[in-house]
Amino acid sequence: MANQEAAEIQISELDLLSSMFPYEEEFAVTDQLALAELKHYVENESAEVPSSKVQFLLNIKTEVPNASTVEFSISCALPFKYPSVLPEITVRSSLLSRSQQILLNSDLKTYLMQNFSGEPCILSAREWVKDHAAAYIDKDLSSFSMAASDATKSEVTTFTRLWIYSHHIYNKQKRKNIIDWAKELSLSGFCMPGKPGVVCVEGLQSSCEEFWSRIRRLTWKRIHIRHREDVSLEGGGHAEIQKQRKFPTLEEKCFDAHGARGNHMDLGQLYNFLEEKGCADIFQMYFGVEGHSRG
Repeated sequence: MANQEAAEIQISELDLLSSMFPYEEEFAVTDQLALAELKHYVENESAEVPSSKVQFLLNIKTEVPNASTVEFSISCALPFKYPSVLPEITVRSSLLSRSQQILLNSDLKTYLMQNFSGEPCILSAREWVKDHAAAYIDKDLSSFSMAASDATKSEVTTFTRLWIYSHHIYNKQKRKNIIDWAKELSLSGFCMPGKPGVVCVEGLQSSCEEFWSRIRRLTWKRIHIRHREDVSLEGGGHAEIQKQRKFPTLEEKCFDAHGARGNHMDLGQLYNFLEEKGCADIFQMYFGVEGHSRG
């Protein structure tokens, strides 16, 4: 399958998902920049191949036998050659044990490999999760525990950095939540309050996704992930994760606030700060213009 055709199929499938699940709590693209790159590639045949995978979340609520409702989160990333290759899918729920989650994801992958080679399969994966996932919560996995342990040892750790854009961040409780949740989840980065608001968090992929899940549930005028970075770490221990960090902790950064309400930051100082951290290219992703150092 040609690259152009694969990209067009991905756009069509994402449009379908967006129309079927219009609410953000059901379906949300978590890397808007990757989606913009993909659309640009489809519209301009001479454009460069996109550098990032389109990533999104599907959330499902399903009932378990005792009539309570359980929420499953399906984290998806589309490799550029999808659907010629399978999507990267991870299903999570707070009620799943580690071994139950590993078995569920293994069975889902087997189902997709057997039934959807070369075909779009996100909706089918969602239906499979909706029909089967709840059963894994009550599974006795004593016979599976050894295999799960081996799978955990060989599992690749993913280090993630999320660059979040908000129309504004003023509310003191939200600012406190950002710092407290980052500390709880062992995430580093920074938060720039004001208008616009900028948040960067980095750490284990699962922790970043939990942070984003909490933040987006708060009330915002507009908030989205502007860019996402993922780095696979083979057998990534604490030292490997620390090596990837660009920020020691998460702290609030204010850069000479000005304006009528003292809510606009000096973006030149923000650029200098990003440049010091080796993240200067992010400035253009946020603001659409190249930043310049100030002496």
